[in-house]
Order: sequence, then C-alpha cells, then structure tokens
Amino acid sequence: MSDSAFSPAPAAGDRPVVAWSDPERERAFHRWLHDVAGPHGLDPATVRPASADASFRRYLRVDGAQGSRIVMDAPPDKEDCRPFVQVAALMRDAGLHVPRVLAWDEPQGFMLLDDLGRQTMIEVVDAERPHANQALYMRAVDALVAWQFASRPGVLPPYDEALLRRELALFPDWYLARHRGVAVEGKLRETLEQQFGLIVARNLASPAVYVHRDFMPRNLMLPLDAGEQRLGVLDFQDAVHGPITYDIASLMRDAFLSWDEEFVLDITVRYWEKASKAGLPVDPDFGEFYRGVEWMGLQRHLKVAGIFARLTLRDGKPKYLADAPRFIAYIRATAGRYRELGPLLQLVDQVEGTELVSAFTIGRG
Repeated sequence: MSDSAFSPAPAAGDRPVVAWSDPERERAFHRWLHDVAGPHGLDPATVRPASADASFRRYLRVDGAQGSRIVMDAPPDKEDCRPFVQVAALMRDAGLHVPRVLAWDEPQGFMLLDDLGRQTMIEVVDAERPHANQALYMRAVDALVAWQFASRPGVLPPYDEALLRRELALFPDWYLARHRGVAVEGKLRETLEQQFGLIVARNLASPAVYVHRDFMPRNLMLPLDAGEQRLGVLDFQDAVHGPITYDIASLMRDAFLSWDEEFVLDITVRYWEKASKAGLPVDPDFGEFYRGVEWMGLQRHLKVAGIFARLTLRDGKPKYLADAPRFIAYIRATAGRYRELGPLLQLVDQVEGTELVSAFTIGRG
C-alpha cells in the first residue's frame, strides 16, 4: 500500500536530500548507482525521494538522458523483490502499463525502473462530482479486466483459507486488542471466529483469477506520455490467485476515498458487463455478484483496519490510523445489510460506541 504519491521534480537548489539510516547501505547504494549510471545515461547528482511505501520499500527518482527513472530501495533482509519482478512480467504480458525492470541488484535490493508518471489517479479525481470520474474509472476497469483475463492457475500464490484467516486476524490482534484495548477472549472471541468463518466461506466460493490485492487510485498512475491511454499500475508485488470480487471491491471501496453507493454501483456494473463480455467467471446475476463483492470488501476492510493500527502502533506511521473510521463505516454498512452478520455489527458497535446509520438498515438475505 503506497504511503505517498510520486513527487514532481524540484529545482536543483530545492532538491530534498535522500536520508539514510545505515551508512553502509548508503555507500552500497552510491556504488551501485555509479555502476548503472553510465549504461543508462543517469545523472547521480539528481537523486531525490519519489515516494515511500507502507512496507520497508522506498522509491527514489533520478534524471537521465532519456527522462527520469525510478530506483527501488528494498533492504533484502526485509523485502523480497522476486515477486515484484515476476508480477511485473505477468502484467506486461497481459498488456498492462507497468514499469520495466531496467537493472536489478538482487543481493543488495536495488532496482532501476521506468518512471510511469508523477500523478496518481487519486490526485486527479473530482471527489465532489462522482460521475465526472466515470471515464477515468473505466480506464482502471480496462486494466483490471485485462489482468484478470490473463489468469492461469498455479502461477501466483493462492488466496486460500489460511491467508484469508491470517489477514482477518489482524483486526482482533491489532485494531481491537492493541488500538482499542479490548480483551479478545470469551464470547467476543467466539463471535469473531463464527463471523470470520462465514466471511471466509463466502469469499472462497468466488471463482479465482489474478488478484492485484491493492488495486486502488493511489496505485494507478496517469501516464507521462499523452498518447498513452493505459493507466500505470504500481504496488503489485503481493499479487495472488484468488476471488474475482477482490480487486473491484478494492477499487470502489477505497482506503483513502469514499464514494456514494450510486457511483459504486455504476462502475461495478460496468466492470461486470465488461468482465462478462470478456468471458471472465463473474456470476451471471449481477445482484449475486454484487453481494460477493460486498462480502469480499468486508474481509478487506477488517484486514486493513488491523494493518492501519499496526502501521501506527508498531511502525510509527500515525497518518494511516486517521483513515480507520472510513473502514469501520464500510464494515458497519456491509454488516448492516446481511442478517447473518448481525453479531459482527453488534460487536463493532459496542467497541466503537456507535449506532448504525439508518441508510444501511435494509436487510439482505
């Protein structure tokens, strides 16, 4: 999950300094950059921060004879870059606009990449006029359908029960216990286990395709080339093979941006129509498909609430937890639609001290 948007190039006198906590790694970086600068026409003096990441990765930008390039700094004791390289190749073969790996020092965790742009999709959306963004969202949908259409089993790790449950465990472990100070035991623990079982079973019933796993506007880039219509796709290294409902839920129930349900439905049904036409295994009944998207979104929102608490409490990144109320609202809205999720709704309301908004009280079976 990206921490900040890629930044524009400042004037030379205003260029921010790249900070290093490990002098040995700093020296290794400059040796590596010196070695790749010549073959790739780079100017090492122009290195500057481009963005940070919610993980231990960070990105730098460097100018060159053929335009700017991005450097990934991923300490090998904390980050494995091999999935990034694998998924980048899969996405490129699927026709997506992703960065090429131009140079890679695997033992040291330095990588030179194409620079896809300086504006993320979230920076250009009109949050006040949802339907003004329809064309932009349909470009995202086109990328998603192309990615899913390329799916093959056995290539990416499975988004299986074990992984779904590990992700869900982040909610009680970090959001409830560590952030809210709730003792996750007894009846509360039993309720969570029963509700998580329902969520996992419902999501595993969806057909499996390639899943980006963080397909949202902060990870989609407006291309530098005006003739390029495809949005750039980033932050894909955690891709798996799992429920077809996941990425559209991620796109329309954003971690950092909320839409009214009319717009969510509009884009979701347009995605469903394109996916159906492409022969993807979406449910032929849109109502059933949309219910699957809601249940998948619920799993993601529980997970991300836990991740945001962990980023704040363990990793010292408090800006993430500021968005936690958005996820609690997503959780409560979905739980309020389905009678079988009533115990989860009651649990969350007790923890948060809230009542369900009346707009979401219409039950669905």
